[in-house]
Amino acid sequence: MAGTISEEDIQKVREASDLVAIIGERTPVKQRGRDFWCCCPLHNEKTPSFKIDPVLQLWHCFGCNEGGDVFGFLMKTEDLSFPEAVRKLAERAHIDIADTGGRGGVPSSKKARLKAVCEATATFYHTQLMRNPDADAAAARSYLAGRGLGGDVPRRWRLGFAPGRGQLVRHLSAQGFSAEEMVEANVAMKDRGGKLRDRFFNRVMFPIGDAQGECIAFGGRVIGKGEPKYLNSQETPVFHKSQVLYGLDHAKAAMAAMGVAVVVEGYTDVIALHEAGIGNAVATLGTALTMRHIRLLARHAQHKIVYLFDGDEAGQRAADRALGFIDDSMTPEAGRAKVELAAVTLPDNLDPAEFVGARGADALRELIARAQPLLKYGIERRLAAHDLGSAEGRSRALVDALAVLAPIKDSLLAKDYAVQIASRCRAREEDVLEQLARLEPPRRAAEADDGAPGRAGAPAGDGRLPAAGPGGGPVPPEGGARRAGLSQPEANRRRFEREFLSLAAQHPELALAHADALASTQWHEPVHATLAQSMLATLAEDPAAPAARVIGDAARVLPQASGILTSGSMAGSAEPEPLARFLAEELAIGDAEDAVAALRAQLSDPSALPADEYEMLFQTVTAMQKDLTRRRLAHKAV
Repeated sequence: MAGTISEEDIQKVREASDLVAIIGERTPVKQRGRDFWCCCPLHNEKTPSFKIDPVLQLWHCFGCNEGGDVFGFLMKTEDLSFPEAVRKLAERAHIDIADTGGRGGVPSSKKARLKAVCEATATFYHTQLMRNPDADAAAARSYLAGRGLGGDVPRRWRLGFAPGRGQLVRHLSAQGFSAEEMVEANVAMKDRGGKLRDRFFNRVMFPIGDAQGECIAFGGRVIGKGEPKYLNSQETPVFHKSQVLYGLDHAKAAMAAMGVAVVVEGYTDVIALHEAGIGNAVATLGTALTMRHIRLLARHAQHKIVYLFDGDEAGQRAADRALGFIDDSMTPEAGRAKVELAAVTLPDNLDPAEFVGARGADALRELIARAQPLLKYGIERRLAAHDLGSAEGRSRALVDALAVLAPIKDSLLAKDYAVQIASRCRAREEDVLEQLARLEPPRRAAEADDGAPGRAGAPAGDGRLPAAGPGGGPVPPEGGARRAGLSQPEANRRRFEREFLSLAAQHPELALAHADALASTQWHEPVHATLAQSMLATLAEDPAAPAARVIGDAARVLPQASGILTSGSMAGSAEPEPLARFLAEELAIGDAEDAVAALRAQLSDPSALPADEYEMLFQTVTAMQKDLTRRRLAHKAV
């Protein structure tokens, strides 16, 4: 379960990493009784809702329903993988760890080797840009200078030049990298004859870093004429373009300080904005903005994400695509999970670099500050596309603008905007509201790896489970159950399941004592079945595993596990054993009631069974019902 790092080393690092101290390095913590509390580092809040248990070394935020152990904290706050979090804490604690091979996925040693290929390639390209006297390299330097990217800019951003003609392949071979490593890192490729050659030729090179600044890929802009104008690295084991943003390693500190992220579309735009003092800008990598990008940005920019569109036709097509991100997470009803995604179009067909060069950084800051919420931006774009001076134009504009509200048609915000649309189109409010109610919300497929806009139950921006509903945090009473589409008994059942799992995870000795219940319960929520299986597997491997490991292992099986297993309101009880017995019996009685109901359904049609089978089934159900009544009365008396 630990991947390429031994469980023994993981445990050493866990024991050497005090959760209170590590979180306290980022935000002030205060002790209340046994626990420590602080404002959540994952989302913007003024009242502390983030609890740290120093004994169990677990944390949980009651605002965003995230939680976990010390590794999970680093993974969420610094966008690290599990092995990366372990290694970072190991370095902090001066602990040496060794790879053990692991199973599944790409070994971290291989990923490290591919990153080393990219790092050596970036160094080579940079040297070529700065020192190569050939005419092609001089043309690359002239191009950058003409874009305002001369002087120290290439050094700060490690810009480079790809000469091609096999020079990179020869350089990397001399450094001991194999042909297979170069091809897999996508800096080289084999031609039809099997000969290895450079992938990039006669291009200005932009090294692409991950959130920690390690080079993982490249983008190249052709010098002079040629197609494609921009060529990016293909997907590799260390580079997934739907999850990476150019410049994030440079921008994340400014995003955290300002609470705002600015998204543009080009490498040179990012560099130009940073050099002008707008240090919270990033760019997508040849793709539209995806939900994965939004989740990644929301970890660093807790207030707002501003999408800055070019004024040209391509920029406007991107603006239209961005409307696909509108959903309930943008409404006030989303509460603390609300994501503010805003947009602005640059005037006069300018791109960000051109705008800053012509009008200055302050003018751009002013535009960013005036960015409209994506809902309003989309509505205004739709209205502006029609002639509101004619009846026909107003009719078409109303239908077009109202369609923007379809994903949130039941919210108060949608009704407010619908009234505004009615006023602009000279229509009766009642008619427009009725039309809004009839709209069909767009169908959203679960988000694929390529990052196509979509939703799998998580609010935009951070990927957290909803505060209410199946599969995640506590289901609130009555109103929350109705919003989740559950009956109150079913909502209660799932709440009991979560409380039992949370109690067992935070007190592994209780999980061992009630292993039969964990294994035999007929979980109404499939996610809960996965969590129970994970806990049993961890404890079968190590019956003495601490709570942090039990929850950490589950989180590596299921990303939302930490939030569920640290959310229980009963886990902090002074007497957890009676509560565990109560919950196990509650779930067992519920399963028995389900079984009786299923058998009763068979009895509803006497003609469907032979008389003797019907009589035997009737006697069985009667006996089961008597036993169930006895158990329920005894259970209530506890």
